[in-house]
Amino acid sequence: MDAEIIAVGSELLTPHRNDTNSLFLTDRLNSLGIEVRLKTIVGDDAERLAAVFRAALERSKLIILMGGLGPTEDDINRQVVADVLGRPLQEVPEVLERIAARYARTGRRMPPNNARQALVPEGAEWLPNKKGTAPGIWIEHEGKTIIMLPGPPAELEAMFDEQCIPRLRNRVSGEVIRTRVIKVAGLPESEVDHRIAPIYKQYTNPVTTILSTGGAIEVHLRAHASTPEKAEALLNELTDKIEPALGDHVFSTRGESLEEVVGMYLVMKQKTLATAESCTGGLLSERITRVPGSSEYFRGGAVCYSNELKTLFAGVSPKLLEMYGAVSRPVAQAMAEGIRKRTGASVGIGITGIAGPGGGTEEKPVGMVFIAVADEHGTEVREFRFPGDRDRVRLLSSQFALEMLRRRLRN
Repeated sequence: MDAEIIAVGSELLTPHRNDTNSLFLTDRLNSLGIEVRLKTIVGDDAERLAAVFRAALERSKLIILMGGLGPTEDDINRQVVADVLGRPLQEVPEVLERIAARYARTGRRMPPNNARQALVPEGAEWLPNKKGTAPGIWIEHEGKTIIMLPGPPAELEAMFDEQCIPRLRNRVSGEVIRTRVIKVAGLPESEVDHRIAPIYKQYTNPVTTILSTGGAIEVHLRAHASTPEKAEALLNELTDKIEPALGDHVFSTRGESLEEVVGMYLVMKQKTLATAESCTGGLLSERITRVPGSSEYFRGGAVCYSNELKTLFAGVSPKLLEMYGAVSRPVAQAMAEGIRKRTGASVGIGITGIAGPGGGTEEKPVGMVFIAVADEHGTEVREFRFPGDRDRVRLLSSQFALEMLRRRLRN
């Protein structure tokens, strides 16, 4: 059974709201072996929604519409679906009573416009909403299944899990979909593809997709099989061939973030970490502390943005700063060694650079960053020239600092 998702709402076409519901639905549908072939976002426009819905009926067995079931004038889904299917809307007294009772429990009277939420296309089933007022709608029409869900994520997720998954499970062929993500650091996307394309092109199942995401490359594998065990076996077979081609650039095959992997190494090696950050402004420390249990190995971090605080917090010599400048190899080294010494951590990281957009020179351009990792065996310092805007330079700086630390701990 192939599925299509239609997200309705003009707010989803602005930069202020992301469609996270379709990600949730895709994950749930894949777990049932249902492939999502198309996702569309439509504004609150009846004519355009009708055109998209008609096209969906032509090509998909399962169509899920999200949003547009509220009580306001711009909530058009019920009317559009009813018109396209030729099924007039009918009021369901039980739904109306439930909405009124929900208001009564909070000591309020139901506004008149909430009554439109009790309208359901003729012959459709309504789905209880335990988290809100708008019921969902389930329609069987000429061999197609149409599901209409409310837009708020809490309402949609509870309704889909409780009301829709049990029904869909009885309709699928039994095939399952399983996925795996191989995460890679230190290689560009083109090099990753160059190394593994001869391997994955031999397979039509699993299907391979390569994505660039925030300083890392992700190799996504999707396998179809009659059982979860067979799907996992397919993923294992291809993963076992891809990993050697990428070598120690692979840092995860089970979805862990780089900061999670680094945390596991620190725990395993019984080491602690402290950071001294300049251009990243604490981003590295924030990423490290995203991981639950990071207090076990992370001593803390200092944001040494000014030269004075590089001296005060990380013990960087004023003479060193004057001689080489804040953005330099010697200062990065001194920051890493100084924060390690002052905190008593096993490992210290120092980051200093020019994130931009201003402050660069011909000798030290925007994007120049020095990263140092210091431990009992010595200090490694690397110079980077990161492309992109301020946010990207900061993100890449934190990413490569973690990758340097991962390799240090691994070796």
